[in-house]
Amino acid sequence: MAFRGKYFFPILMALSLFLIIRYNYIVSDDPPLRQDLPGRGSSSSGDDVVVNPVKTRSKKSKRLFHTAVTATDSVYSTWQCRIMYYWYNRFRDEPGSDMGGYTRILHSGRPDGLMDEIPTFVADPLPSGVDKGYVVLNRPWAFVQWLQQAHIEEDYILMAEPDHIIVKPIPNLARGNLAAAFPFFYIEPKKYESVLRKFFPKENGLISRIDPIGNSPVIVTKKSLMKIAPTWMNVSLAMKNDPQTDKAFGWVLEMYAYAVSSALHGVSNILHKDFMIQPPWDPETKNTYIIHYTYGCDFDMKGNMMIGKIGEWRFDKRSYGSKPPPRNLPLPPRGVPESVVTLVTMMNEATANIPNWES
Repeated sequence: MAFRGKYFFPILMALSLFLIIRYNYIVSDDPPLRQDLPGRGSSSSGDDVVVNPVKTRSKKSKRLFHTAVTATDSVYSTWQCRIMYYWYNRFRDEPGSDMGGYTRILHSGRPDGLMDEIPTFVADPLPSGVDKGYVVLNRPWAFVQWLQQAHIEEDYILMAEPDHIIVKPIPNLARGNLAAAFPFFYIEPKKYESVLRKFFPKENGLISRIDPIGNSPVIVTKKSLMKIAPTWMNVSLAMKNDPQTDKAFGWVLEMYAYAVSSALHGVSNILHKDFMIQPPWDPETKNTYIIHYTYGCDFDMKGNMMIGKIGEWRFDKRSYGSKPPPRNLPLPPRGVPESVVTLVTMMNEATANIPNWES
Protein backbone atom coordinates (compact mmCIF):
# COMPACT_ATOMS: atom_id res chain seq x y z
CA MET A 1 0.00 0.00 0.00
CA ALA A 2 1.28 3.50 -0.83
CA PHE A 3 2.68 5.36 2.15
CA ARG A 4 0.54 8.16 3.57
CA GLY A 5 0.73 10.70 6.37
CA LYS A 6 2.30 14.06 7.10
CA TYR A 7 5.62 13.11 5.45
CA PHE A 8 4.05 12.04 2.13
CA PHE A 9 4.12 15.27 0.11
CA PRO A 10 7.45 16.62 1.48
CA ILE A 11 9.09 13.36 0.46
CA LEU A 12 7.48 13.52 -2.99
CA MET A 13 8.64 17.10 -3.46
CA ALA A 14 12.17 16.06 -2.58
CA LEU A 15 12.00 13.13 -4.97
CA SER A 16 10.72 15.39 -7.76
CA LEU A 17 13.64 17.76 -7.17
CA PHE A 18 16.00 14.80 -7.17
CA LEU A 19 14.70 13.78 -10.59
CA ILE A 20 15.41 17.24 -11.95
CA ILE A 21 18.93 17.32 -10.51
CA ARG A 22 19.62 13.89 -11.97
CA TYR A 23 18.30 14.92 -15.39
CA ASN A 24 21.38 14.10 -17.48
CA TYR A 25 21.43 10.61 -16.03
CA ILE A 26 17.71 10.05 -16.44
CA VAL A 27 17.54 10.86 -20.16
CA SER A 28 19.97 8.17 -21.28
CA ASP A 29 18.70 5.70 -23.89
CA ASP A 30 17.45 3.20 -21.35
CA PRO A 31 17.02 5.22 -18.16
CA PRO A 32 16.88 3.20 -14.93
CA LEU A 33 14.05 5.49 -13.82
CA ARG A 34 11.59 4.51 -11.13
CA GLN A 35 8.21 5.14 -12.71
CA ASP A 36 6.46 5.48 -9.35
CA LEU A 37 7.50 9.13 -8.91
CA PRO A 38 6.30 11.61 -7.93
CA GLY A 39 2.99 10.01 -6.87
CA ARG A 40 1.92 6.54 -5.76
CA GLY A 41 4.52 3.84 -5.56
CA SER A 42 4.42 0.70 -7.66
CA SER A 43 3.70 -1.16 -4.46
CA SER A 44 0.29 0.46 -4.08
CA SER A 45 -2.63 -1.83 -3.64
CA GLY A 46 -5.07 -2.48 -6.44
CA ASP A 47 -7.66 -0.49 -4.50
CA ASP A 48 -5.68 2.67 -5.19
CA VAL A 49 -6.18 2.46 -8.96
CA VAL A 50 -9.53 2.84 -10.66
CA VAL A 51 -9.76 1.45 -14.17
CA ASN A 52 -12.86 1.01 -16.32
CA PRO A 53 -11.44 -1.02 -19.21
CA VAL A 54 -12.78 -1.41 -22.74
CA LYS A 55 -12.14 -4.62 -24.62
CA THR A 56 -10.44 -4.44 -27.98
CA ARG A 57 -12.49 -5.93 -30.77
CA SER A 58 -11.27 -9.17 -32.28
CA LYS A 59 -9.15 -8.50 -35.34
CA LYS A 60 -6.30 -10.42 -36.91
CA SER A 61 -4.24 -7.31 -37.60
CA LYS A 62 -1.62 -6.39 -34.99
CA ARG A 63 -1.73 -2.78 -36.19
CA LEU A 64 -4.50 -1.65 -33.87
CA PHE A 65 -3.81 1.40 -31.72
CA HIS A 66 -5.29 2.33 -28.36
CA THR A 67 -6.66 5.87 -28.09
CA ALA A 68 -5.67 7.63 -24.87
CA VAL A 69 -6.98 11.05 -23.81
CA THR A 70 -5.78 12.89 -20.71
CA ALA A 71 -8.40 14.93 -18.87
CA THR A 72 -9.49 16.57 -15.64
CA ASP A 73 -12.85 16.33 -13.89
CA SER A 74 -13.78 19.95 -14.69
CA VAL A 75 -17.01 20.73 -16.54
CA TYR A 76 -14.91 22.19 -19.36
CA SER A 77 -12.93 18.99 -19.84
CA THR A 78 -15.88 16.68 -19.23
CA TRP A 79 -18.16 17.88 -22.02
CA GLN A 80 -15.29 17.80 -24.51
CA CYS A 81 -14.47 14.21 -23.53
CA ARG A 82 -18.08 13.13 -24.05
CA ILE A 83 -18.13 14.55 -27.58
CA MET A 84 -14.74 13.09 -28.42
CA TYR A 85 -15.80 9.63 -27.21
CA TYR A 86 -19.06 9.82 -29.17
CA TRP A 87 -17.19 10.26 -32.46
CA TYR A 88 -14.62 7.62 -31.55
CA ASN A 89 -17.47 5.14 -31.21
CA ARG A 90 -19.02 6.25 -34.48
CA PHE A 91 -15.91 5.46 -36.52
CA ARG A 92 -14.14 2.76 -34.54
CA ASP A 93 -15.54 -0.21 -36.47
CA GLU A 94 -15.79 1.42 -39.89
CA PRO A 95 -13.73 0.18 -42.87
CA GLY A 96 -10.21 1.59 -42.85
CA SER A 97 -10.10 1.94 -39.08
CA ASP A 98 -7.24 0.63 -36.96
CA MET A 99 -8.84 2.09 -33.84
CA GLY A 100 -8.76 -0.34 -30.95
CA GLY A 101 -9.56 0.37 -27.31
CA TYR A 102 -10.03 3.73 -25.63
CA THR A 103 -9.03 5.19 -22.27
CA ARG A 104 -9.68 8.56 -20.71
CA ILE A 105 -6.72 9.11 -18.37
CA LEU A 106 -8.24 11.18 -15.58
CA HIS A 107 -5.49 12.92 -13.63
CA SER A 108 -7.69 14.41 -10.92
CA GLY A 109 -6.86 11.61 -8.49
CA ARG A 110 -10.44 10.46 -7.93
CA PRO A 111 -13.33 8.96 -9.91
CA ASP A 112 -15.92 11.28 -11.41
CA GLY A 113 -19.38 11.10 -12.98
CA LEU A 114 -18.21 9.70 -16.33
CA MET A 115 -16.79 6.42 -15.03
CA ASP A 116 -19.73 4.39 -16.36
CA GLU A 117 -19.87 6.25 -19.68
CA ILE A 118 -16.24 6.41 -20.79
CA PRO A 119 -13.51 3.82 -20.10
CA THR A 120 -11.37 5.60 -17.54
CA PHE A 121 -8.08 5.20 -15.69
CA VAL A 122 -7.74 7.38 -12.59
CA ALA A 123 -4.23 8.78 -12.14
CA ASP A 124 -2.79 10.92 -9.38
CA PRO A 125 -2.02 14.55 -10.12
CA LEU A 126 1.40 15.92 -9.29
CA PRO A 127 1.85 16.97 -5.67
CA SER A 128 0.53 20.43 -4.91
CA GLY A 129 2.80 23.18 -6.16
CA VAL A 130 4.97 21.04 -8.45
CA ASP A 131 3.21 22.16 -11.63
CA LYS A 132 3.55 25.87 -10.64
CA GLY A 133 0.09 26.54 -12.05
CA TYR A 134 0.86 24.86 -15.39
CA VAL A 135 -1.68 22.06 -15.18
CA VAL A 136 -0.46 20.45 -18.42
CA LEU A 137 2.55 19.08 -16.51
CA ASN A 138 0.16 16.48 -15.11
CA ARG A 139 -0.20 14.93 -18.58
CA PRO A 140 3.18 13.14 -18.84
CA TRP A 141 2.98 11.98 -15.22
CA ALA A 142 -0.51 10.58 -15.89
CA PHE A 143 0.81 8.67 -18.90
CA VAL A 144 3.64 7.20 -16.80
CA GLN A 145 1.10 5.86 -14.30
CA TRP A 146 -1.24 4.50 -16.98
CA LEU A 147 1.51 2.74 -18.92
CA GLN A 148 2.87 1.22 -15.71
CA GLN A 149 -0.41 0.04 -14.20
CA ALA A 150 -2.97 -0.59 -16.95
CA HIS A 151 -3.32 -3.58 -19.24
CA ILE A 152 -3.13 -2.30 -22.82
CA GLU A 153 -3.75 -4.93 -25.48
CA GLU A 154 -2.71 -2.93 -28.53
CA ASP A 155 0.89 -2.54 -29.75
CA TYR A 156 0.38 1.13 -30.65
CA ILE A 157 -1.08 4.14 -28.86
CA LEU A 158 -2.73 7.28 -30.22
CA MET A 159 -2.33 10.17 -27.82
CA ALA A 160 -5.29 12.50 -28.34
CA GLU A 161 -7.01 15.34 -26.47
CA PRO A 162 -10.54 16.14 -25.30
CA ASP A 163 -10.99 18.89 -27.92
CA HIS A 164 -10.42 16.48 -30.81
CA ILE A 165 -13.31 15.40 -33.03
CA ILE A 166 -12.62 12.33 -35.17
CA VAL A 167 -14.10 12.97 -38.63
CA LYS A 168 -13.45 9.60 -40.28
CA PRO A 169 -11.90 6.20 -39.47
CA ILE A 170 -8.24 6.57 -38.52
CA PRO A 171 -5.74 4.02 -39.88
CA ASN A 172 -2.46 3.33 -38.17
CA LEU A 173 -0.24 5.98 -39.74
CA ALA A 174 2.86 4.78 -37.88
CA ARG A 175 5.30 2.44 -39.58
CA GLY A 176 7.24 0.05 -37.38
CA ASN A 177 9.31 2.08 -34.95
CA LEU A 178 8.54 5.30 -36.82
CA ALA A 179 5.79 7.18 -35.00
CA ALA A 180 3.23 9.34 -36.82
CA ALA A 181 2.66 12.91 -35.67
CA PHE A 182 1.15 16.23 -36.65
CA PRO A 183 3.71 19.02 -37.31
CA PHE A 184 2.98 22.28 -35.46
CA PHE A 185 4.20 25.45 -37.17
CA TYR A 186 4.97 27.05 -33.79
CA ILE A 187 7.26 24.27 -32.57
CA GLU A 188 10.64 25.50 -33.87
CA PRO A 189 13.58 23.54 -32.48
CA LYS A 190 16.14 25.33 -34.67
CA LYS A 191 14.98 28.75 -33.45
CA TYR A 192 15.44 27.69 -29.83
CA GLU A 193 18.58 25.59 -30.23
CA SER A 194 20.50 27.41 -27.49
CA VAL A 195 17.72 26.68 -25.00
CA LEU A 196 17.12 23.11 -26.11
CA ARG A 197 20.79 22.17 -25.85
CA LYS A 198 20.34 22.16 -22.06
CA PHE A 199 18.11 19.11 -22.53
CA PHE A 200 19.38 17.74 -25.85
CA PRO A 201 23.20 18.00 -25.64
CA LYS A 202 25.29 18.15 -28.81
CA GLU A 203 26.45 14.57 -28.34
CA ASN A 204 22.85 13.52 -29.07
CA GLY A 205 23.11 14.88 -32.61
CA LEU A 206 21.79 17.70 -34.75
CA ILE A 207 18.96 19.80 -33.35
CA SER A 208 16.97 18.80 -36.44
CA ARG A 209 16.53 15.39 -34.82
CA ILE A 210 13.91 17.08 -32.65
CA ASP A 211 10.68 17.00 -34.66
CA PRO A 212 8.23 19.96 -34.64
CA ILE A 213 5.60 18.05 -32.68
CA GLY A 214 3.82 17.78 -29.36
CA ASN A 215 2.60 14.59 -27.79
CA SER A 216 -0.76 14.86 -29.53
CA PRO A 217 -1.82 13.73 -31.99
CA VAL A 218 0.87 11.06 -32.11
CA ILE A 219 0.61 7.35 -32.92
CA VAL A 220 3.57 5.54 -31.40
CA THR A 221 4.43 2.00 -30.37
CA LYS A 222 3.58 1.13 -26.81
CA LYS A 223 7.12 -0.11 -26.31
CA SER A 224 8.57 3.24 -27.39
CA LEU A 225 6.12 5.28 -25.33
CA MET A 226 6.97 3.32 -22.20
CA LYS A 227 10.55 4.55 -22.63
CA ILE A 228 9.63 8.10 -23.67
CA ALA A 229 7.01 8.84 -20.99
CA PRO A 230 9.28 8.93 -17.88
CA THR A 231 11.79 11.09 -19.75
CA TRP A 232 8.98 13.34 -20.98
CA MET A 233 7.83 13.77 -17.39
CA ASN A 234 11.27 14.69 -16.12
CA VAL A 235 12.21 16.92 -19.04
CA SER A 236 8.89 18.78 -18.54
CA LEU A 237 9.67 19.32 -14.86
CA ALA A 238 13.25 20.37 -15.62
CA MET A 239 12.09 22.84 -18.29
CA LYS A 240 9.47 24.34 -16.00
CA ASN A 241 12.07 24.82 -13.28
CA ASP A 242 14.49 26.57 -15.63
CA PRO A 243 13.41 30.25 -15.87
CA GLN A 244 14.93 30.82 -19.31
CA THR A 245 13.21 27.77 -20.80
CA ASP A 246 9.93 28.49 -19.08
CA LYS A 247 9.92 32.02 -20.48
CA ALA A 248 10.90 30.87 -23.97
CA PHE A 249 8.26 28.15 -24.35
CA GLY A 250 5.34 29.31 -22.21
CA TRP A 251 2.17 27.28 -22.76
CA VAL A 252 3.85 24.95 -25.30
CA LEU A 253 6.63 23.90 -22.90
CA GLU A 254 5.27 20.40 -22.40
CA MET A 255 5.05 19.96 -26.19
CA TYR A 256 8.74 20.77 -26.56
CA ALA A 257 9.47 18.38 -23.71
CA TYR A 258 7.77 15.52 -25.58
CA ALA A 259 9.57 16.35 -28.84
CA VAL A 260 12.93 16.36 -27.02
CA SER A 261 12.17 13.12 -25.19
CA SER A 262 11.15 11.36 -28.39
CA ALA A 263 14.44 12.39 -30.00
CA LEU A 264 16.48 11.38 -26.94
CA HIS A 265 15.11 7.84 -27.32
CA GLY A 266 15.73 7.77 -31.07
CA VAL A 267 12.05 7.72 -32.00
CA SER A 268 11.55 9.64 -35.23
CA ASN A 269 8.16 10.72 -36.54
CA ILE A 270 6.46 10.59 -39.91
CA LEU A 271 4.97 14.08 -40.14
CA HIS A 272 1.36 14.08 -41.40
CA LYS A 273 0.08 17.60 -42.04
CA ASP A 274 -3.38 16.15 -42.80
CA PHE A 275 -3.53 14.25 -39.52
CA MET A 276 -5.40 17.17 -37.98
CA ILE A 277 -6.89 20.55 -38.91
CA GLN A 278 -7.55 23.58 -36.72
CA PRO A 279 -10.52 25.74 -37.76
CA PRO A 280 -10.97 28.48 -38.74
CA TRP A 281 -7.44 28.66 -40.16
CA ASP A 282 -7.73 25.33 -41.98
CA PRO A 283 -10.77 25.67 -44.25
CA GLU A 284 -11.49 22.07 -45.32
CA THR A 285 -11.88 18.66 -43.69
CA LYS A 286 -11.65 16.47 -46.81
CA ASN A 287 -8.19 14.99 -46.15
CA THR A 288 -8.07 15.12 -42.37
CA TYR A 289 -8.80 12.66 -39.59
CA ILE A 290 -9.22 15.03 -36.64
CA ILE A 291 -10.69 18.48 -36.05
CA HIS A 292 -8.92 20.28 -33.22
CA TYR A 293 -11.18 23.11 -32.10
CA THR A 294 -8.62 25.00 -30.06
CA TYR A 295 -9.11 28.38 -31.75
CA GLY A 296 -12.14 30.63 -31.48
CA CYS A 297 -14.23 30.95 -34.65
CA ASP A 298 -15.58 34.51 -35.05
CA PHE A 299 -17.41 35.75 -38.17
CA ASP A 300 -19.75 38.50 -39.22
CA MET A 301 -23.11 37.59 -40.76
CA LYS A 302 -21.60 37.87 -44.24
CA GLY A 303 -19.15 35.07 -43.47
CA ASN A 304 -16.08 37.28 -43.03
CA MET A 305 -13.63 36.28 -40.32
CA MET A 306 -13.41 38.77 -37.45
CA ILE A 307 -9.84 38.40 -36.24
CA GLY A 308 -9.26 39.55 -32.69
CA LYS A 309 -12.92 40.47 -32.19
CA ILE A 310 -15.99 38.72 -30.84
CA GLY A 311 -17.98 37.77 -33.92
CA GLU A 312 -21.62 38.35 -34.74
CA TRP A 313 -21.55 34.56 -35.04
CA ARG A 314 -19.04 32.66 -32.94
CA PHE A 315 -18.05 29.31 -31.57
CA ASP A 316 -15.30 29.22 -28.97
CA LYS A 317 -14.91 26.32 -26.56
CA ARG A 318 -13.82 28.80 -23.90
CA SER A 319 -17.35 30.19 -23.82
CA TYR A 320 -18.38 26.96 -22.10
CA GLY A 321 -16.00 26.74 -19.15
CA SER A 322 -18.72 26.41 -16.51
CA LYS A 323 -21.44 24.61 -18.47
CA PRO A 324 -21.60 22.49 -21.65
CA PRO A 325 -22.64 24.06 -24.93
CA PRO A 326 -26.38 23.76 -25.62
CA ARG A 327 -27.88 21.36 -28.08
CA ASN A 328 -28.61 22.77 -31.54
CA LEU A 329 -25.91 25.39 -31.75
CA PRO A 330 -26.78 27.84 -34.55
CA LEU A 331 -25.01 27.05 -37.80
CA PRO A 332 -22.58 29.65 -39.12
CA PRO A 333 -23.62 32.07 -41.87
CA ARG A 334 -23.11 31.37 -45.56
CA GLY A 335 -19.52 31.84 -46.71
CA VAL A 336 -17.86 30.49 -43.55
CA PRO A 337 -15.20 27.80 -44.22
CA GLU A 338 -16.50 24.25 -44.56
CA SER A 339 -14.36 23.11 -41.62
CA VAL A 340 -16.26 25.43 -39.26
CA VAL A 341 -19.63 24.26 -40.59
CA THR A 342 -18.57 20.62 -40.15
CA LEU A 343 -17.33 21.32 -36.62
CA VAL A 344 -20.65 22.80 -35.49
CA THR A 345 -22.68 20.15 -37.32
CA MET A 346 -20.71 17.37 -35.62
CA MET A 347 -21.03 19.07 -32.24
CA ASN A 348 -24.81 19.19 -32.72
CA GLU A 349 -25.06 15.55 -33.76
CA ALA A 350 -23.06 14.44 -30.73
CA THR A 351 -25.04 16.51 -28.21
CA ALA A 352 -28.32 15.34 -29.75
CA ASN A 353 -27.38 11.72 -29.18
CA ILE A 354 -25.46 11.78 -25.89
CA PRO A 355 -27.87 10.89 -23.07
CA ASN A 356 -28.46 13.40 -20.27
CA TRP A 357 -26.71 16.23 -22.07
CA GLU A 358 -27.24 19.28 -19.92
CA SER A 359 -26.47 22.90 -20.62
